Amino acid sequence: MSSVTVHYLGHSAVALEHDGTTVLIDPFLTGNPKAAADPAAIAADAILLTHGHGDHLGDTVAIATRTGAPVAAIVELAGEVAADLPDGHPVHDPNLGGTVEFPWGWARWVPAWHTSTTPKGTVNTPAGIVVRLGDATIYHLGDTCLFSDLALPGRRDAIDLALVPIGGHYTMDRHDAATAAGLLGARHIVPVHYGTFPPIEADAQAFKAEVEAAGSAQVAVLAPGDRLEVS
Repeated sequence: MSSVTVHYLGHSAVALEHDGTTVLIDPFLTGNPKAAADPAAIAADAILLTHGHGDHLGDTVAIATRTGAPVAAIVELAGEVAADLPDGHPVHDPNLGGTVEFPWGWARWVPAWHTSTTPKGTVNTPAGIVVRLGDATIYHLGDTCLFSDLALPGRRDAIDLALVPIGGHYTMDRHDAATAAGLLGARHIVPVHYGTFPPIEADAQAFKAEVEAAGSAQVAVLAPGDRLEVS
């Protein structure tokens, strides 16, 4: 089996790396005090967005313009991004339940309970994203509260790794995230969306201890810049 490297870039931004391919999710780097990559230098073969809040949309347009990477996002957000990119730049516009096929694998957008309006004022529907890259299936929950349907993506595709927000205030906190871990059925979990700003401080080690004590998953607490091999 071939492994996928999850490179945590800070906040909810991650790069999934496999066999020379880099898939960025929610590349909020400029203005991110915990950013572990330079948006002017990072590689990208695709950019996937969970929703359009500024701390997720981030540097999408600049990185896509520089690299030529296709962008995929829920339809209303995709429309705004397409208007900001050069004519003809590839932009995919799924809605919830939609799957986009790429040369390297696929990504499917699934529900998340949150709100979202872009900095330019485009209202858009938040989502989570299930990504198949190499031999790994990775579920980025996006920004969400706890809800029971978090169990459903894992019924279709066994989740190797889930990226789970734990910061509270704008998303579920670490206690609800521990309950979510029991629903997901993921083998591994990486906590995200915490510690970037004062309202979302959280004890990631306490989250890890609670989830592992319950036997829900193995938790890897990554500092921005850290990498984790998933296979």
